[in-house]
Amino acid sequence: MSKRGAEEMRNEMVAAEGEIKMENFEKGVVESHPYAFHVSGPRNVASPNWRDLINSSWKDANYKRTVMACFVQAVYLLEIDRQENRTEENALAPKWLIPFKYKLVKTLNDERDGSIFGAILEWDRSAALSDFVLIRPSGAPRAVVALRGTLLKSQTMRRDIEDDLRFLAWESLKGSVRFNAALNALKSIATKYGSNNVCIVGHSLGAGFALQVGKVLAKEGIHVEAHLFNPPSVSLAMSLRNIGEKAGVAWKRLKSMLPLNPDTQTSYEGNDTQSFQIGLKPWVPHLYINNSDYICCSYTDQENNGLQDKHDEGDKENAKPRNGQQVVAAAKLFLSSNKGKQKFLEAHGLEQWWSDNLELQMAISNSKLISQQLKSLYTLPASQLTQPKRGQ
Repeated sequence: MSKRGAEEMRNEMVAAEGEIKMENFEKGVVESHPYAFHVSGPRNVASPNWRDLINSSWKDANYKRTVMACFVQAVYLLEIDRQENRTEENALAPKWLIPFKYKLVKTLNDERDGSIFGAILEWDRSAALSDFVLIRPSGAPRAVVALRGTLLKSQTMRRDIEDDLRFLAWESLKGSVRFNAALNALKSIATKYGSNNVCIVGHSLGAGFALQVGKVLAKEGIHVEAHLFNPPSVSLAMSLRNIGEKAGVAWKRLKSMLPLNPDTQTSYEGNDTQSFQIGLKPWVPHLYINNSDYICCSYTDQENNGLQDKHDEGDKENAKPRNGQQVVAAAKLFLSSNKGKQKFLEAHGLEQWWSDNLELQMAISNSKLISQQLKSLYTLPASQLTQPKRGQ
């Protein structure tokens, strides 16, 4: 062998060794990444197996909450993977889906900046079969629309904050391009698989979108299970409405103290703004709230000065009307019962909802804010009531 040939072989070996070291380095970086599933994900959650055919883990509310939170985390990481130009080999997001036998079907991209704000996930039948899970466990959704919240990264921060301000100003996200994209995605899978086999989940801003998108479908009689982590509850519109309500109460009190003039009394019972309750099956979203999170804590403000008795109604999926009452707006509210005041980032963080140390209080909640947001599902203004035809 010539001296030149030996030198070339040595160079090739050094290059190959360098490539192996680089691959191992990149693998090590991924494995030690703070957002890697095995680093920051749930510790004591088992993957679906043949035992789920007998007793499905999805019937456990804690398991379902944990998986739903992981799905949203996967959407956050889809956008981070995109921004960091990660490949299939070193992507972080899939690791948050694989343990639960779900796969990414479609990303929801913001047409304004191309960022990923949501995703459609589906039950991965082939992956399940490889672990001898022959059928989808009872309670496991066929498909999920998952929506992330605000991500303070340069490539998407502007559009995220723009929608944050939209909600802050108007308490509505319908003007956002993300609203229509999320609505169309949820409609498509509800049509394909049936509303009982799909759900929508979101965190923070994503929970705001999920609530309003789910409400639109509920108005059409399509009830989709919704899981909302730290949904936004503070807006200027709400604050002005509360001020108006307080002013109205003060004016009524003032009028009650004034002498009545029989000639000027007016009956408002026939006013067109009067609303009438309609008997529809209630849509009951699941809200996960931390009282130390000022973004979502307003959901705990009650119309009836406190949560309903947990022992009486906390374990019921839908609160039953009392004394012949019509359906009322309600949500299944889960309150984090961690003792002590938490810092905002911890109280608003998604990872708390898959924590092993999480303690929850649950109740069917007729909160003031939920009643305001969902009341239109069960009421009609007088002007929309069908008027009887003449001659009948």
